[in-house]
Parts: sequence; C-alpha cells; structure tokens
Amino acid sequence: MKEKLRTLENKMIVLGVTGSIAAVEVIKLARELRRKGASVRGVMSKAACGIIHPDALTYACDFPAITSISGMIEHVKYCGIGGEADLLLIAPATANTICKIAAGIDDTPVTTFATTAIGRGMPVVVVPAMHESMYNHPAVRDAIAKLEGWDITVLSPLMEENKAKIPSMQEIVLTVERELSGMPLAGEKVLITSGACVEEIDDVRVMTTRSSGAMGREMALAAFRLGADVTVVHGGEEIPLVRNIGIRSASEMREAVLDILENENPGYYVSAAAISDFAPEKFEGKIPSGTPTAIRLKTLPKLVDEVLKNPGTKVIAFKLGWNEMEKAKELIGSGVSLVAVNTPESMGGETGSYTLVTSGGESSVEGKKEEIAAAIWKEIGKL
Repeated sequence: MKEKLRTLENKMIVLGVTGSIAAVEVIKLARELRRKGASVRGVMSKAACGIIHPDALTYACDFPAITSISGMIEHVKYCGIGGEADLLLIAPATANTICKIAAGIDDTPVTTFATTAIGRGMPVVVVPAMHESMYNHPAVRDAIAKLEGWDITVLSPLMEENKAKIPSMQEIVLTVERELSGMPLAGEKVLITSGACVEEIDDVRVMTTRSSGAMGREMALAAFRLGADVTVVHGGEEIPLVRNIGIRSASEMREAVLDILENENPGYYVSAAAISDFAPEKFEGKIPSGTPTAIRLKTLPKLVDEVLKNPGTKVIAFKLGWNEMEKAKELIGSGVSLVAVNTPESMGGETGSYTLVTSGGESSVEGKKEEIAAAIWKEIGKL
C-alpha cells in the first residue's frame, strides 16, 4: 500500500503530553505525524507519566521522551530562539496546563516548553481535553481566549458524554499541516462543490452518478492545509474543519452556490462535483413495477457558466470523459483558471490519472486523490 503524502517532510514537532486520560491517544498521534514525514520529540509532565509510560512515547517518537528539564536545557534546544523544532503541539492539554501557560507559570516540562515557544514566536497548537464542567470554567475559557489572542491555535474539543474530548487524529494532524504549510491561501475563501447529485424519478426512484465525493473532499482538505477558509456544498459525509452545506439535487447545489457567491464573494470556486446535466420529469407517486416507462430528461443550466459571471472568483473545473481536451481548452478560453481532465475509471475510486490544463499548457498527474489535489493547488499557485 502506497504511503501517505508526506506533507510534514523535514519538519520537527515537539509533542507535549499532560495528565489527561486522553494521553492514551498520543502514541497513535505521534506515529501519524511521523507517517506524514515529521520527526517528533515527546515531552511529558509528571501527571502524564502516571497515565502512559515514557517508554511508550519513546517508542512512538523513536527518541527518548523528555520527562524533566536537565542541564541540556531541552526547552531552549528545541523551542528557544534558533531552536530545532518547527512547532509545539500540546495534546492533550489539561485545564491546569492551559491556565498555567496563559499565566506564564513554568512548573512542568510542558509548561516550560510552552513559555519558551511562545517567547520565540513559533507556531503552537493546543488541544484541550477534560470534563465539560472544567472546560466551561470561566478561568479556563478566559485562558483559552488569551492564548488565541497570542495567535496560538486552540482546537475545539469533541463534546460527548459530558466531556470535552480530544478531537480526531485527522483533525489534529490537519491543523499541524496547516500551521506548517506557510498558509499561502490565508485570508482566501474557497468554495467547493463535491460528490454526486440526486434527481428524483418518482417518489421512490432516483437518478445519480457513481461519484463518491473523494476528489472534492481532498481538494477541500488541501485548501484547508494551505490556510484557506473552506466551504463545501455536497450531499456526502461531513468533512472535518471546513464548513459543510448539505444538498441533494443539482438545483439545491446551484441555489447554495449562487447565494454564497452573492453574499461572500469567494476567491476560488472548485467544481469537483458530478453536477447533474439532466433531471427527469418526475412522475407523481410510484411508477408501477413491470410497467414499460419512458423517462423524459430536461437539461439543466451549467453552474460553471454562472460562476464565471462573478469576476472576482477564480474557477477550477473538472471535465470527465475520453475526448475532453478541446472542451477543456474552450473552458480556459472562457475564463476558467484550470481544468482537470480525467476519465470515468477514476470516478468513485481512491486514485486517478488527470491532465491539468491551464493557459500555460498541460501537465499530467496520477496517484492518490490526496496527491492530485495537492498538485492542482500547486499548479494554481503558479498562476
């Protein structure tokens, strides 16, 4: 199996672990960061050592866990001015640790690393995990607001069972990737349509496509990594860390897109959805089984054409078929910034082969859709 896109290649992350029961998750977190290419250095508070053994974190990081500050001044070596680390990730962060960091108190290895990192101005990500009543304490909420005022990223916890639980590994890793990407799309609004649309034939049957939404999902996650404010209009599974707007039919998708264009003026529109070209004239009730029936299809307007009327929005389009290059070039001539051409074999799959067409020429990319999405945004960056 092909390994994941190494978005954290040549990056060093200090992983601070504090005394929440969620510390049991950090072994998986450290391994996931390393799969993405990062080198990881684990730092533990005394309370954390009572929940997981330092040897476990040593194994996960392939480097001895730091459980005290020694004469080697580890906090300066990694997080001081000119230090080796690129980012400090504190996961999980207890209420006690969050309040201490906000007050500048250094009485654990993790809080000492935090003070050093904040003083240096390096990226810091804090992942709270505690009981909900503790998370709601005014001092804790004030401390979180104070950290955010210092441009520290604090992830929203998963609220379940009266607990503020640590979010998913995917959300934590995505946030780290975003912080270390240089965020070339910071301040940009990206609107993406994704997946299949569903058109009703009668009260029971529908017409749709094999699109899974995988390409739109990866385009959204890639844009988030690059710092964008991302909105996805789709009918599929919710995508983390972006705004999801649920739709079912092509008309609902069109209405949502035009509303966002009018009120939010996004800088980019990515048409990754298999938007219905046709809709059946709906039968009332249910067509009786075994009855020969002709279904009349009506054509639907092309959403890309309507988006192109908004001059402030760059359009990235997808063309599906076997002989679509001329149509792709026509789209470029009409104002589309990039067209990704692929064949139906990739629809619904995890991999694909695409030709990227811009005003400057053509290039080919193939592999996992995560890799293809990264290549598309890289090509857009060149424009």
